[in-house]
Amino acid sequence: MNPHRIALLFNANKVYDRQVIAGIGLYLNSTRVEWDLFMEEDFRSRMRDIRQFRGDGVIADFDDPEAPDALCDLHIPVVAVGGSYHDPAAYPAGVPYIATDNARLVRLAYDHLIEQGLGRFAFYGLPPHPGSRWAQEREHAFRAIVEEEAVEATVYEGSPTSAGGWGEAVEELVAWLTALPKPVGIIATTDARARQLLQACVIGEIAVPEQVAIVGIDNDPMAQLLTRIPLTSVIQGAEEMGRTAAHLLHQMLRGVDCSATRVLVPPVGINVQVSSRYHPMRSPHVMRASHYIRQYGCLGIKTEQVADYVGVSRTVLEEHFKRELKQTVHQVILKHKLDTACDLIANSGAPLADIALRCGFTSLQYMYAVFRREYDCTPRQYLDLHRTTGAT
Repeated sequence: MNPHRIALLFNANKVYDRQVIAGIGLYLNSTRVEWDLFMEEDFRSRMRDIRQFRGDGVIADFDDPEAPDALCDLHIPVVAVGGSYHDPAAYPAGVPYIATDNARLVRLAYDHLIEQGLGRFAFYGLPPHPGSRWAQEREHAFRAIVEEEAVEATVYEGSPTSAGGWGEAVEELVAWLTALPKPVGIIATTDARARQLLQACVIGEIAVPEQVAIVGIDNDPMAQLLTRIPLTSVIQGAEEMGRTAAHLLHQMLRGVDCSATRVLVPPVGINVQVSSRYHPMRSPHVMRASHYIRQYGCLGIKTEQVADYVGVSRTVLEEHFKRELKQTVHQVILKHKLDTACDLIANSGAPLADIALRCGFTSLQYMYAVFRREYDCTPRQYLDLHRTTGAT
């Protein structure tokens, strides 16, 4: 029996689409299904020639505004994947639809910020566009939550990302962030927009998370690599969406009518990092110094450099740190380096020598000595303990 020819119409340059495709692959690898998969060579979805596709089925990203018209009346099974809608009439008719639950994504981010003790909120979205209806749905979900709970909140859609207009756009973003009453928790509609917020906070010298706590959506590894301050992000159930879509198409290829099926897939959880771990600080000097340490603590900075950045003497800064944090500036820098090293040891798989270098330790031997002194174990023992804990 020849394998079914299936077209996957996604823009796999986006992390969400890649995760959906990964879910499809996981389904195929866990079953006896034999599919001959078609995707564009550059992994972009193109609808223009799809009616000439001589295949047996399609799984497509219906967040693409061209998809519904291009794939209607195709006479082969089609499974739609996309964002959820608060208005049921917005869903395409006649095709099974697997949706990421936009309302629950935003609710998870909001609840996390509430748990951090914040009372003011903002949303950084995208300007309305046919290709970003999911962003408008997330904005709608945010507005509904803050209206229901009667909390102080604002929405900023900003400008589309483009190289030519980026300079002006970032100036406007810095101005918006500067004018916000603080402290404030901000939900960004994607990790890409969250990364822009982090950049703007650095430019505007706004402390993250003491003044602005930030949560993104996507849990995109690329966004983490491109920011000095680790980003908290909601993890979509995109792989589960892919698995569900593949299962439905498998059923349809066997003659089952799934045209009325609609599945909302909830988020997997939230990856909590520094960007949202808000805790109030009385001293503006400590707040400013902490923001600097989070950016440059692994680059070998000393107490004097932190004091110069804050604009006070070392003695004054040390007094503020002891009063506010019951620690010296050096101890806070060291804790930042150790926290970063522990995270890399547990999650990156990088060699310990590389981790020592990336975290600002002068040598692997010195990192071992600090671990023994602070944690009564070696980095290797810490890794083994984390593996054991993770396996149980």
